[in-house]
Amino acid sequence: MADRRQHWETVYGSKAVDQVSWFQPHAASSLRLIEECAGKDAHIIDVGGGASVLVDDLLDAGYRNLTVLDLAESALAASRARLGERARSVQWIAADIIHAELPAARYDVWHDRAVFHFLTDPADRARYVEQMLKSVKPGGRVIVAAFGPGGPLQCSGLDVARYAPDALHAEFGGDFRLLGHETEIHRTPAGKEQEFVYSYYVRS
Repeated sequence: MADRRQHWETVYGSKAVDQVSWFQPHAASSLRLIEECAGKDAHIIDVGGGASVLVDDLLDAGYRNLTVLDLAESALAASRARLGERARSVQWIAADIIHAELPAARYDVWHDRAVFHFLTDPADRARYVEQMLKSVKPGGRVIVAAFGPGGPLQCSGLDVARYAPDALHAEFGGDFRLLGHETEIHRTPAGKEQEFVYSYYVRS
């Protein structure tokens, strides 16, 4: 875990937050999917949220029960600095999602854009699913965006997994019913195109 944390601290220490490959000026797809399934009082966790502007977009939309988790404290610090006083209304967790101490049955929405595809070890993926089962309320929603079949084989110097919607659902199992999926072509700050598959589920 220490090596994984150091890797991401190095990434955020060597690049501006708007130059990392996954940067979005606005998290339009994520925001839309959350708004379609959750009211403004929903408890939402953004897993791997780091320096993402999704938390800004959610606050602007009127959401208030927000948690942002990331392995890299420097990424969370960038978001807090960007939000200023508004950062006080967000819960920030600096932890590896595999080992984080999350509350039971707390979240109405679990959102993850670009964390799960870095979990190339089956044991890590199983632990990730255990964390979802523990902390997402029955009837809660899960939104996961991972590299699709046409996505890259590596990102930020690390190997990644690529998923068609059925393969991603198979990782999560029968406790999560697939509601739908869509594909997004993300253009990186360097101008490259990356295929993301967004899949969304309801927890039984």
